[in-house]
Amino acid sequence: MVEATSVVERSEIAPTAPRPWLAVWTLCWRELVRFFRQRNRVIGAIGQPIVFWIIFGAGLESTFQLSSGNAAGISYREYFFPGTLMLIVLFTAIFATISVIEDRREGFLQSVLVAPVPRWAMVLGKVLGGTAIAMIQGLIFLLLGLTLDIPFSPLQLAAVMGHLFVVGIGLTSLGFWIAWRINSTQGYHAIMSVVLFPMWLLSGAFFPAGDNWLGYVIRVNPLTYATAGLRRLLYLGATDEVRAAALPDGLPSAWTCAIVTVGATVLAFWLACRVSARRTKGDLL
Repeated sequence: MVEATSVVERSEIAPTAPRPWLAVWTLCWRELVRFFRQRNRVIGAIGQPIVFWIIFGAGLESTFQLSSGNAAGISYREYFFPGTLMLIVLFTAIFATISVIEDRREGFLQSVLVAPVPRWAMVLGKVLGGTAIAMIQGLIFLLLGLTLDIPFSPLQLAAVMGHLFVVGIGLTSLGFWIAWRINSTQGYHAIMSVVLFPMWLLSGAFFPAGDNWLGYVIRVNPLTYATAGLRRLLYLGATDEVRAAALPDGLPSAWTCAIVTVGATVLAFWLACRVSARRTKGDLL
């Protein structure tokens, strides 16, 4: 009788099997709920890029010329449209991963770290949450493309959203990797201003690559290929004449954009998982 009782007691206190995908879904859903409850994040992540698109589009319209070979060309608002979409994804990645620092300060991150789930589940949950937010905002901004001469089709829309999904995972993983190693939001904003924002500026989003030293920097920037791939997908169903006028000279091929974008995303996610397995000073706060 005593032996049977001890068996029951051991079975009652035995730990349950880890359920990593439940942790992934829970953390992803938490990011979505947190985002929609903070209206300032909604306004900041999509409002500021739209303001940039309108102001720069109006200010640089008269001076912009895509290339000397395309006399007709496209307007600057149309050229800047894919770059603004990438800016929305970048801002969303920044705002989503800054919560890593806040969660550490509030004690929530420590609770997640001691849970019986692998670290990759925690990283994937945070990253998928930020990516889902980026895709929602990107879909809203795509509606503004109806005011331009960009042709849209269901297949094209699915391809664009799939591309944004891959890019969102990469940028959010990069933001997670940076945020994990920083203890203050002020330090994170400093890194954002010095690294992430210039990375977007030098991606062909704001101006095409030239033959000067900036052009070489743009060509070695991984985000350049994500922006170029998005630019190609936006004109996937266009005629050859429209595509020739809309795409800058020397734009990387679709296969090159896909390989570099997927490779950079995999590398960024691997770095995020690797850094999450290490103890940092922030873990002791």
